[in-house]
Amino acid sequence: MTDAVHRPELADATDPRALAHAAELLRTGGLIAFPTETVYGLGADATDARAVARIYEAKGRPSFNPLISHCADAEAAFAEGRFDARARALATRFWPGPLTLVVRRAPDSRIADLTAAGLDTLALRVPGSETARRLLTLTGRPVAAPSANRSGSISPTTARHVADSLGNAVDLILDGGPCPVGVESTVIDLSGDRPALLRPGGLPREELEAAAGPLRDPASDPDAPTSPGQLASHYAPNARLRLNATDPSADEALLAFGPEVPGGAKATLNLSPTGDLREAAANLFAQLHALDRPDIRGIAAMPVPETGLGAAINDRLRRAAAPRGYD
Repeated sequence: MTDAVHRPELADATDPRALAHAAELLRTGGLIAFPTETVYGLGADATDARAVARIYEAKGRPSFNPLISHCADAEAAFAEGRFDARARALATRFWPGPLTLVVRRAPDSRIADLTAAGLDTLALRVPGSETARRLLTLTGRPVAAPSANRSGSISPTTARHVADSLGNAVDLILDGGPCPVGVESTVIDLSGDRPALLRPGGLPREELEAAAGPLRDPASDPDAPTSPGQLASHYAPNARLRLNATDPSADEALLAFGPEVPGGAKATLNLSPTGDLREAAANLFAQLHALDRPDIRGIAAMPVPETGLGAAINDRLRRAAAPRGYD
């Protein structure tokens, strides 16, 4: 990098004024890199779909993978997800710490559909970093935060790593020094009958199995993908979804994009009337849910450009439209 390359603002993570500034940025849709005990996270308000869309855009993430929502304490996490006895036992034993639990979404969860990639499960964690928990407490809501780096590159364990990878895509970097664990959190899926290890990470499997019993390895089960979103038919509404539509019929709902919208549909929602891909990404899952009504035959989705976040939008639409034996 040359001196001419813009650098994002860096602030001392131990400075209370910097933490208060970072929390205010998060509450107003900003993108903050902050230290945890595992790696630096790229944080946005998990309840704000437009803010979360900035994460995918900044990372160049190829698809809307479910994001981990970080909470200030276990009670805050319990308010968002359905924690059975197994989940509460693991939370009590390992939180705060480098463990992410995948549980069913609570009916009144505030977390945006985009954060969960449209799934009915949430990935929740209470970080072991005291700095991260202070930031989360000041923010007052869950913070979605994958690793603070471009997708596919090495995960960042220092503030300099974040700056080198993301540049001006992030509004503020809280510099808390090197991350002590240095690898991402362990992810356990508790949404099914038997706990599954989705990702090894900062906690040894042996410790986890001592508390939770044997963990299923989804990689060995062809019917259980190693992470959400790998099935060809996924994120699918009940109604049949038709792609690249320009001529909706009277018994279809139209998922529109851009300023020119054809008429004739029974119902219409527009992902972004101005053609803004970030706005479209933020609206995608919520509008699919809203259009998936019993009084329509199907959903006709207008074309979306295959650029930037459009690639992720189209990925999800293709999965939602995959054949499932409608006819």
